[in-house]
Amino acid sequence: MDKGKAVMGTGRRWAIEFSDQSTVPSSRDILDPPGFSRASQEQDDSANSRQKKDAEANWKLQKAWEVAQSPFKNLMMMGFMMWMAGNTVHLFSIGITFSALWQPISALQSVGKIFEPFKDNKVELLMPKLVFLALNLGGLALGVWKLNTLGLLPTHASDWVSSLPPPQEVEHSGGGFVFH
Repeated sequence: MDKGKAVMGTGRRWAIEFSDQSTVPSSRDILDPPGFSRASQEQDDSANSRQKKDAEANWKLQKAWEVAQSPFKNLMMMGFMMWMAGNTVHLFSIGITFSALWQPISALQSVGKIFEPFKDNKVELLMPKLVFLALNLGGLALGVWKLNTLGLLPTHASDWVSSLPPPQEVEHSGGGFVFH
């Protein structure tokens, strides 16, 4: 017989009949044995479901804490980059400083969106959000400190000289004439 060719004239040797036409009682017709109740099986399913929901809530809380602590890594990296940039005003140090200011500001604006995947009735997100906010405010403070060390913040009186009124004249001197 050639490979891939069917023998003509032969019917199917294997066939499965899916309709139940037998007179044998099905498992639905047989009574449960003594001591067995289907309610206990449903309770086990509900206990498993409750355990799965608790495990999912714990996983969401753990991931929320990981997200909340992630600005700390960024804070350390940004601090190192600012230290490497030095205290002189040049393009690289200004770019690093404004990046250090922009990242926490954008993170603070999107706190709700960042923690949206972890929202659940069983998961309390207040503490992770507060830690996230505190670390980002620390990053913002680091950026403002760097602006101050670069001398880009107006913190001295000499920075405001143009807005000060001219001092009053205390003495007048003239060539021997008295002026009133």
